[in-house]
Amino acid sequence: MSAFTDLMAYEKITQALGSVAGRLNWDQETIMPAGASAQRGEELAAMETVLHARRTDPRVGDWLAAIEGHALDQVQAANLREIKKSYARNTKVPAALAAEIAKVTSLAQGVWAEARASDNFAHFAPMFQQVVALKREEAAALAEGGDLYDAMLQDYEPGATAAQLSDMFGALRPRLTALRDKVMGADQPKGVSGTFDADAQMALTREVAKSFGYDFNRGRIDKAVHPFSSGSGADVRITTRTSEDDPFNCLYSTIHEVGHACYELGIDDQHMLTPLGAGVSMGVHESQSRIYENQLGRSRAYTEYLYGKMRDKFGDFGIKNADGFYAAVNRVTQGYIRTESDEIQYNLHVLLRFDLEQKIINGALEIADLPEAWNAGFEADFGVKVDKVSNGCLQDVHWPVGLFGYFPTYSLGNVYAGCLNKALRDDLPDLDSSLSQGITTPATDWLRVHLQQFGGLRAPNETIQHACGFAPNETPLLEYLEAKFSDIYGLS
Repeated sequence: MSAFTDLMAYEKITQALGSVAGRLNWDQETIMPAGASAQRGEELAAMETVLHARRTDPRVGDWLAAIEGHALDQVQAANLREIKKSYARNTKVPAALAAEIAKVTSLAQGVWAEARASDNFAHFAPMFQQVVALKREEAAALAEGGDLYDAMLQDYEPGATAAQLSDMFGALRPRLTALRDKVMGADQPKGVSGTFDADAQMALTREVAKSFGYDFNRGRIDKAVHPFSSGSGADVRITTRTSEDDPFNCLYSTIHEVGHACYELGIDDQHMLTPLGAGVSMGVHESQSRIYENQLGRSRAYTEYLYGKMRDKFGDFGIKNADGFYAAVNRVTQGYIRTESDEIQYNLHVLLRFDLEQKIINGALEIADLPEAWNAGFEADFGVKVDKVSNGCLQDVHWPVGLFGYFPTYSLGNVYAGCLNKALRDDLPDLDSSLSQGITTPATDWLRVHLQQFGGLRAPNETIQHACGFAPNETPLLEYLEAKFSDIYGLS
């Protein structure tokens, strides 16, 4: 087994270098000077060149061959599975292509930010065309004659196919649409009013992050245009954003990213700087952010605690009691932005992107036609015309940086979160008494013990089934949403 020891020592260095590359991306999104974007593109391309060379080094293949047939324990076998998968993937993608994708997507992020700020899709379209062409080339190398989009999905949700996801999403859409229509026809709860100081929001959001167990000794909160979580092991950072007329944007973006971060921080230390030392898939990762944000953070019990904190920090903001605040936090309103959407309509935002990105990758939709296709799809789903591209196809950073196949994992994560919430509530019937005091420990401990600690030990579906005791399906999410919003809106 010396081959296994040598392979894992080599992999530890590769994982550490990958962490360094991730830190460069975090810096670019938060504090990097705007004029450094071209140089950062070269730096990221250089890192990708080094990483690609390590991931495709012939020695990896030799070690894998030498280990074949040896008895392995569960952790060793899982590490070997992930290294095999990475080696097979990376040997299919030419090093020059991997470096070019890293460089172009880094540059595209800056161009996208400019185009979004100026509502000018034409400014971004040529660069976006380059990104799409490169990602199609990569997908063709990975698919080896198969479906390009399915090949892309494997980077985010191993084992998933577009056909499987379409079936699941097809079951979600009619019940979500029906619930949305009922809610929109009911009397709307009152929202918050006033101006909410940005510094005060950031102070409160740090308190909220701590209440969900975020460890500031191994993390930090900064601001970014698009909130995200970055890192693994002992360094997991999050970002949020503030709006002086909408404090929920900051608070719930933070709780969402804390869910991602706590997954990474909760992984057993034995997996650090190994292939198992990160979340197993983006769908499972999203299950953690969504259950923290929604089933816990937007629950009647936790909002009772948060209402008191808001009153202490901001005084009177137009909501007279905790019940009114719970309704305000969970208001269902028309809007353009996915990240600001309520629980009912969020998945409808995702389904639009899922439909469009398949067409982009499979060549059924030209880049120049994307704004029109987006606007038509949005109006069909939401009954509202998009007013500008920053509220439409330029609102998300995912496509500019080449993350095709990522969007459906958001809805898959909601489905997983629905399953986890059912299992968690069955095990913790008195959870609300803790949540109403801002104590989330029973829930976050349950998630760490049943899911987070294992990292990438099991495949995504197996991870959820192991935690819940049943196979993942959309029914628990739909039943949770229908019960919650029927109660808030007094629906029969």
